[in-house]
Amino acid sequence: MDAKAALAELQNVHQLTILDLAYPILNPSSLSAPKRTSDASDGSNQANLTPALLVADLAHYRDLFSKLRFSYVEQVTKERFLRAITSDPPEFVDGTANAELGERLKVDKAALKEKKEEVRVLIGELEEQGRSLAGRYENIQLHTTQLEALPAEIAHLQETISTLQSQQEPASSNPSLSLPLQPTLDLLADREQQLYDIDHQIMLLRAAMPAKRMEVENLQDELAPLQMRKMKAVQEAQEARRRRQDGAGIGDELEERGRWLRGVEAGLRGMLELSKKERRELELEAEEARKAGVVPGGEIEDVAVEEKVEQGGESAVEQPAEMQVPRQGMVCG
Repeated sequence: MDAKAALAELQNVHQLTILDLAYPILNPSSLSAPKRTSDASDGSNQANLTPALLVADLAHYRDLFSKLRFSYVEQVTKERFLRAITSDPPEFVDGTANAELGERLKVDKAALKEKKEEVRVLIGELEEQGRSLAGRYENIQLHTTQLEALPAEIAHLQETISTLQSQQEPASSNPSLSLPLQPTLDLLADREQQLYDIDHQIMLLRAAMPAKRMEVENLQDELAPLQMRKMKAVQEAQEARRRRQDGAGIGDELEERGRWLRGVEAGLRGMLELSKKERRELELEAEEARKAGVVPGGEIEDVAVEEKVEQGGESAVEQPAEMQVPRQGMVCG
C-alpha cells in the first residue's frame, strides 16, 4: 500500500453521532432491519460535528427523554385508573395498601436514586472519554493534513538536494567536513566540551589575575632598588675604568696596595681581638702562674701577646703574592 492509498483510507471515515452509536445497543435484535432515519440524525450527519453541537444534542435528547417519561407516567396512571373503575367488582384501595405502596415507592425511589448516581458517574466517564477521543480525533485530523502535505514537501526537498549537489564545489581535503550526521554531532559535542574546558581555564586565570598582578607589583617594587644599585655599580665601574685608563699603571698599583692593606688589617684584627673565652683562659693561667710563683702576671700577658703577634706575622706572611707589597712601598705611601 502506497502513501496515497493510505491517506485515502484515513480520509474515508464515517461521521458518528450519538444515535448511530446507541442504536446497536438499544436495538440488538434489529441489526439486520433497515436503518431508521430521522431529521435530527440526518441533520447531525450532514453537519460538521463539534463539541458544542454534541453538548446541544445531549441537552435536546435529555429534554426529550424527560417529556417522554412524563407522558409514559401519565398514560400508565390513566390506564390503571380506568381499569380500576371499569372492573367488576371495582377495586377499592384502603389505607394499608396505600402504606404498602408508599413503602415500595420509598424503596423504588432509593434504588432509582442509586441508579441515577451510577448513570451520572457513567455519563461523567463517557464525557471524559469523549473529550479524550475528540482530542485524539483532532490530532489525527491534523496529522492527516500534515501527511497530505508531506509528499509535495519531500519532492521539493529532493529537487533542492539535487540542485545543491549539482552546484556543490569539489570535495574538501578535510575529512571532518564530509562526516555523516552522528559522527558530526559527536565531533561537535567534543569541540563544545573543549570550548567549555578552555572557558573554565580562562575563568580561573582571570580569578588569579589580581593576585598575580599584585605579586608583579611587589616584585617591581623590590626590583627598583636593585636596578638603582645596578645602575650605580655600572656608573662606578665605568668611572673606575676611566680612571684606570687615565692613570695607567698607577691605578693597578693602588688597587694592589689596597688589597694588601685590607689583608694586613684583617690579620691585625684577628691577632688583637680575643674572645672572652680566650681571655678567661689567659687569666686563669696567669692566676695559676702567680700562685706557683713562676712568672709574674705581666710577663705572662706580654708573652701571650708576643705569641699572638708572631702568629699574626705568620698569617701576614701567608697572604697571597698579589696582596703582598714591599714594605718600603707602604712606608713611602
